[in-house]
Amino acid sequence: MNTDLGIPVRAPAADATDDTILPFAVKALDLRGRIVRLGPAVDTILTRHDYPLPVAKLLGEAIALTVMLGSALKFEGRFILQTQSDGPVRMLVVDFTSPGNVRACARFDGDRVQAAMAAHAAEPGKLLGRGHLAMTIDQGPEMSRYQGLVPLEGGGFEQAAHEYFSRSEQIPTRVRLAVGEEFRGGGNGARRHWRAGGILLQFLPGSADRARRADLDPGDAPPGTARHAVPEDEAWTEGRSLIETVDDLELIDPALSSERLAYRLFHERGVRVFRAGAVQAQCSCSRGSVETMLRSFPQVDRDDMVEDGRITVTCEFCSSSYVFTPDEIARPS
Repeated sequence: MNTDLGIPVRAPAADATDDTILPFAVKALDLRGRIVRLGPAVDTILTRHDYPLPVAKLLGEAIALTVMLGSALKFEGRFILQTQSDGPVRMLVVDFTSPGNVRACARFDGDRVQAAMAAHAAEPGKLLGRGHLAMTIDQGPEMSRYQGLVPLEGGGFEQAAHEYFSRSEQIPTRVRLAVGEEFRGGGNGARRHWRAGGILLQFLPGSADRARRADLDPGDAPPGTARHAVPEDEAWTEGRSLIETVDDLELIDPALSSERLAYRLFHERGVRVFRAGAVQAQCSCSRGSVETMLRSFPQVDRDDMVEDGRITVTCEFCSSSYVFTPDEIARPS
């Protein structure tokens, strides 16, 4: 497969490939995008923690979004998505390390989550509440970090992503995210498996003026001001309309491949796909890194960590536990 020019999708395979990111382009409409399909990777992360269902679904959406955005990095580095808000789910962190390792965790108020579920008010926007979403690009210790912030104002991750690209990148963008469960096995042996998926579409014309006009919404005019009639770019209007036809099932259906979905949406305009990238759930913690971290604390702090003669550290991302004796930490490595 030519990864520079892509290949036209004519007869895509029917079988889906999980844990992949498929880039695609629609040259006739100046569109580029990515489709992410997550099976075992997202299931591994979510089942490690046994989160309440709405929290797991919210974190699954964050993982799908982070993988779509992080996979666009053209260098080896990290893309980190983090929320801080006043909702029942006060923090989500997703850490994507190129080319395809991802880990994630959530912090939440269990009582508030249960209350939201009881009141049938556990939608993503209400669980997040108000605060901010930070997207950080880390190119390594010798390079400066880049961080973009977008407010969380009661909406979910799709809305936040649209706001981010409109404000920070000024690229007309649409995102669709979906998370669901499937049950395998029968009787008492049935087990829930998580799936997640997403599609990102961006309008990248050669003319900056076309991109700027496409991203304008006359409905965004401040109260009391006249709404200007802004001619919409027909290519972006078509692309945006097509992505809005994607339903949740199409994004997580294990029997529908990313290639077939791209073909269904854009075959009339000539869609091309590129080499798919792989994704896996992989934490970066290790016994050595935890030991180094513990040695960085003052002795008095390490003494406070000792319980029953041991220091136990549990990774918040993967739930791995590392046990040390005080003497191990005191000895030079």
